[in-house]
Amino acid sequence: MIRRRRYVLGLAGVLLVAGIWQALASLYTIEQLPGPLVVVKALGELFASGVLLKSIAISLARFFTAYLLASAAAVPLGLWLGRSLVSFELANPALQLLRPISPIAWFPLAVLWFGIGNAPAVFIIFLAAFFPVLLATVQGVHGVAPLYLKVAANFGASPGMVFCRVVLPAAFPSIATGLRIAIGTAWIHLVAGEMLGAQSGLGFLIVDARNFLRTDCIMAGMLVVGVLGLCIDSGVVVAERFCRRRWGMA
Repeated sequence: MIRRRRYVLGLAGVLLVAGIWQALASLYTIEQLPGPLVVVKALGELFASGVLLKSIAISLARFFTAYLLASAAAVPLGLWLGRSLVSFELANPALQLLRPISPIAWFPLAVLWFGIGNAPAVFIIFLAAFFPVLLATVQGVHGVAPLYLKVAANFGASPGMVFCRVVLPAAFPSIATGLRIAIGTAWIHLVAGEMLGAQSGLGFLIVDARNFLRTDCIMAGMLVVGVLGLCIDSGVVVAERFCRRRWGMA
């Protein structure tokens, strides 16, 4: 019942926004603000031409490649830094120095290093996802209650068992939060990276539509970006719930 109510309210919110959007487009009748129906028509046009599906496939491939690489690098490194105080104190100043730098600021160097194409966009997405996951993992390990470690030691648990049965499950909520935050930041910087230097993908589709003054296609691309971001975030929530049930935290 609660879930059904949530879906109904969410749908009502979307319809309300669409209604306000249509009212503004009808009231001001300006070409720069196409209404929802015009944008849906543009979506059909892009879909029929095959451009939309091709752009989605390219963007998703870039996103998941960079996001999975960032997660595979950040989670083990964060677990290690969280367990090793000396290593953390050695690395923390450098991490705090690099973390505030916007991934977009790295783009000129990325183009010089990797050229134009997939690699710069993947690099930008990697940076956008890496630091949230890394710092959330370190915080999660630091937040493990010392009592849990003492109890495990009293029962004669090996270091590997302590790590797998105590540290990792206890740090998981923080890691999951970092992974979910990284989804949003990485997806945003995917579009930005494709706008700046790529020759394909959803970001390039939006820029190309701007060059032809197709505001309906611009907003269609923006709508697709939003819907895909919502779907990816929902997938992460489902995976998080599965892991919570697996470790008895549901």
